Amino acid sequence: MMPLDYQVYVVDDEETIREGIALALSDCYTLTTFADAESAIEKVAEAPPDLILMDIGLPGMTGMEALGRIKEIHPEVLVIMITAYEDINSVITCMKRGAYDYIIKPIHMEELENTIKNALETIRLRKEVRALQERQLTETTPCFIGESNAIHDVMAFISMVAKSPDTPVLILGETGTGKELIASTIHYRSPNFQGPFVTVNCAAIHKELIESELFGYEKGAFSGASTSGKTGLIEAAEGGTLFLDEVGDMGLDTQAKLLRFLEEGEFYKVGSTQKRKVQTRIVSATNRDLDKMILEETFRKDLYFRLGVIKINVPSLNERRDDTLILANYFMHTFAEKFNKPILGMTDEAEKRLLIYSWSGNVRELRNMMERGVLTARGERLTVEDLGLEDVRRGEVMENGATGFAPLPPTGIDIQEVRVAMETFYFKEALRIAKGNESKAARLLNLNHHTFRYQRKKILPDA
Repeated sequence: MMPLDYQVYVVDDEETIREGIALALSDCYTLTTFADAESAIEKVAEAPPDLILMDIGLPGMTGMEALGRIKEIHPEVLVIMITAYEDINSVITCMKRGAYDYIIKPIHMEELENTIKNALETIRLRKEVRALQERQLTETTPCFIGESNAIHDVMAFISMVAKSPDTPVLILGETGTGKELIASTIHYRSPNFQGPFVTVNCAAIHKELIESELFGYEKGAFSGASTSGKTGLIEAAEGGTLFLDEVGDMGLDTQAKLLRFLEEGEFYKVGSTQKRKVQTRIVSATNRDLDKMILEETFRKDLYFRLGVIKINVPSLNERRDDTLILANYFMHTFAEKFNKPILGMTDEAEKRLLIYSWSGNVRELRNMMERGVLTARGERLTVEDLGLEDVRRGEVMENGATGFAPLPPTGIDIQEVRVAMETFYFKEALRIAKGNESKAARLLNLNHHTFRYQRKKILPDA
């Protein structure tokens, strides 16, 4: 017997059919019955069920019309159509429009129960997959914790692009912003999330070896090669995702071979004449300025466009300062539990200095700072000294007695407005001094080119 936590709606204008189905199934499922499609759709919008049994020949809105409306509101709700034998052509149309299955009147309860069990088994598997995905995401993506618009925009974009199983994605951002975590999120939210997630750091492998690591090699392919040959990482990631971290460090020869694989889905092992075909998604990332590398002819322009069918610009922690304390508290409680330390929070001064700290290492630097602070803390609240923030000052008084800032008026200020005005001023100044050269302007503001361009579009949309 199936568990009672499955919600089933029965939509049929014949009272005897509604009562008969309810009598047969109410011990197994939670049933709600409707005499027309309109009232059922209204309820679906409020509280979608797991499954709907619906007659095609309903008065008013037909079952076929209602099916289309239900699929618009909640595409995942399974619908089983009920029909008379002569309506079989209508059933075929319903199946094309997304119906799960159908039953023919007069209804045989044993056949109905089997059809429902099959449908609910599909729902159970979906729920298990969703739960597994959510668990993976919860455990691996702390960089997404936050309330800033910057990170919410990235999260929403990731959810959209992850739906494709094979479209290449290029992740751009500073060191420590969580590019690998974003890559894993794309994988675990994609249709092929049950396949392998394989990571390779292109900067950590010698340029002469990266080709054999990616594509594998046959035995005796080169001096020192294994006598049994080797499976490459692309092949190891078949049916899943291959994450190429620091892809900007890849040599030109390997870039050419990777481009060929991206365009054709085929490759040769080193030392082999046999073509191999593999389906895997390529997600790559770099903190390097690929536009500059293209001009210097150290990175292929055609590969850049092929890797970056979808591009994700990850905001730095300095660009999402509203999330600093949220992330800090998350890491603090995580490490307090790990090290069994009775940490309750941070001092007010420690929080203030975290908010004005210049994060060159981004989320990774914050994580390391909180781990060190929790591990060495002696009290219940993390102090400035625990976090190593003694040298960070707020409006420190200069020799002439000035603070370097305009005095705070009695009426107060809109700090967000001041921040926007300051960023706008310095972006314009950097571009003026650099005579419009974005790479030079980015260096003046200590930003990488991609982060500068991402911020410029937000701060100076008309420039």
